[in-house]
Amino acid sequence: MKYICVSFVLATLLAHQGAATAQLVTGAGSSAAAPIYRSWAVAYTKATGSIVEYEPVGSSAGMKKIQQQAVGFGATDVYPSEKDLIDNGLIALPVAITGISPVVNLPKVKSAQLRLTGEVLSQIFMGEINRWNSAEIASLNPDLVLPDIPIKVVVRSDGSGTTYNFADYLGKVDPKWRARYGAKTSIKWPEGFLAFKGSDGVAKGVRDTVGAIGYVDFGYVAEYELASVQVRNADGVFIRPSIDAFRSALANSEWASTGTFQSTLTQKPGKSVWPITMGTFVVFPKVPQDPQKTTSALKFIIWSFLNGDTLVQENNFVRLPDRVQATAFRAITTIRDKSGTPLGLSLISSEAQRQ
Repeated sequence: MKYICVSFVLATLLAHQGAATAQLVTGAGSSAAAPIYRSWAVAYTKATGSIVEYEPVGSSAGMKKIQQQAVGFGATDVYPSEKDLIDNGLIALPVAITGISPVVNLPKVKSAQLRLTGEVLSQIFMGEINRWNSAEIASLNPDLVLPDIPIKVVVRSDGSGTTYNFADYLGKVDPKWRARYGAKTSIKWPEGFLAFKGSDGVAKGVRDTVGAIGYVDFGYVAEYELASVQVRNADGVFIRPSIDAFRSALANSEWASTGTFQSTLTQKPGKSVWPITMGTFVVFPKVPQDPQKTTSALKFIIWSFLNGDTLVQENNFVRLPDRVQATAFRAITTIRDKSGTPLGLSLISSEAQRQ
């Protein structure tokens, strides 16, 4: 419902500005990245009068929509394979960095009190550890009184980039998970798990279910007043999710060292690194069927790249390193109409001149 309300607010702002020829920007995909697009949309409407309609339908559905060119841009938390990009005539650009937080609803357990390892998380999400006072969990938390109640596992029902990155992390710490599930956007979960659509659905499911554990983008932890957990990272340090810990993962990755952004950001080395860090991406057609639709979306994303850093940080995301953003701008210049005329280059130049 909140997304419908955002569209209503944008339409109201537009009406007050009296902009008769404002552009409509359409996008769909990642629910984890929805807070960024909501904030950018409000700021963009105030600045330009254009309306932004973003559907947080999940990364998989967002990719389908952009493949069909049903929206101006798609959004995903999984960098598409080169084959998918080539076969569908798409380009993908990073937008920001965030982290995935395991969250729990346990009596008398506050946020960041519970400690879990990747191996224990893997066993929980494979259905192999099913009570909160099990020896595997109790040994990691000698100072906590853990309840003797069942673990109620809350997961995504839809195709999700958050699920992909969470599974990618679990596969790096547990060979058994890697062999059984690998890294996928959709997983056939064990019977009895509680499955919900979208990050909002998982967050509400955990909030409303005593004994629950789930995984959500960090931005939803505060929004739904959820209890996060500490996770042991690659250097053996138990750490809580935070912007600084996501930034440390980014700093110790290929993104920072080379400016490339195709690899995942999970299980990076470093004592201060959060091990379940991820990037989120925007996707465009390289040769759009509807140049105006793509141009409107490009204007929105370019404006947001140049003006939206503060909003990225306010929504508990980490901004892109300058060299990664420069790579993204170069990729935008390759978008052309059917006659070969660049669509992105002139937009970048005109927007930069206005800064």
